[in-house]
Parts: sequence; structure tokens; C-alpha cells
Amino acid sequence: MFNGMSNSSEAELKDASSISICPSCRALNRVKVFATAPASCGKCKTELPFKQGISQLGAADLQALLQKSSLPIVVDFWAPWCGPCRSFAPVFQQAAELLSAHILFVKVDTQANPLSGDLYQIRSIPTLAFFSGGLERDRVSGALPLPEFLNWIEQQIGKA
Repeated sequence: MFNGMSNSSEAELKDASSISICPSCRALNRVKVFATAPASCGKCKTELPFKQGISQLGAADLQALLQKSSLPIVVDFWAPWCGPCRSFAPVFQQAAELLSAHILFVKVDTQANPLSGDLYQIRSIPTLAFFSGGLERDRVSGALPLPEFLNWIEQQIGKA
């Protein structure tokens, strides 16, 4: 799956789009991954929490996205004080830039959104969770190098 994606031309990657959910009206919005200006909701015009292929969400918005999205979702549960979380951030960003047209990438700050950590029973961070069809299919704790992270995602796609 990923071999074909890595052969994408620079123009195709530049035009890649993904989906983000509006924090105000919970409408799904198609957004350009590499847009230079912030994306806004097509329905209510609220600025979307989306940057370079990644949505920054809390528990309620993640729940809404899980219910509405037909695409698989990879979530990074993290906190700003966590060293491994910060070191994993560029890996998550690279994966989002490569795959955000096919998979939704979400970061949930468990310090700013403690309900998210409780709701999803996050015991250590970073925790990476894979959702498909609105259900959690797998999770892994700890920062992964890019090849291992992409391999884990590919395995989950194969199971879904």
C-alpha cells in the first residue's frame, strides 16, 4: 500500500486533501493538507484545528469524528511535557504528510483534554491508537521510528 503512495509526484502531494471536523458545528470538512492559510468550516466559517494533515482535537470532537468518518483514524495521545511525545511528533507529521489523503491523523493533548485520557483509558504517553468503523482496532504505547510506525499502520489497514 505505501509503496504506491511513496511514488506520488510532488504535485500530487501538494494537492492532497484530508478531512477535519469543525469544533463548533461538528461538520466534516475537506481540507488541503498543505494549504498556506488556515482552513475554515464550510458551514459555520469557524477556523478548523487542522495543520499539515493533522487535526488537534479533544474527546468530544474525536468522538464525533469517529462516528462520522469513513476513513481510518490514527490518534496520537500525547502531552507537551512528555519528551518521547515531542521526539515522536516529527514522525507523526511525516506519516500524516505521506498518508493523510487515505487516513486521518489526530493528535489529542491529554494534558489540555484530561477527559480524553480517561475516556480512552490512556495509561502512558505517547499512545497511538488505530480506529476503523468508529471502533478502536489496536494501540501501541511509546514513540516509534517512522518505518516501524508506517509498518504498524499498514498492518492495521490489512486487518480492517
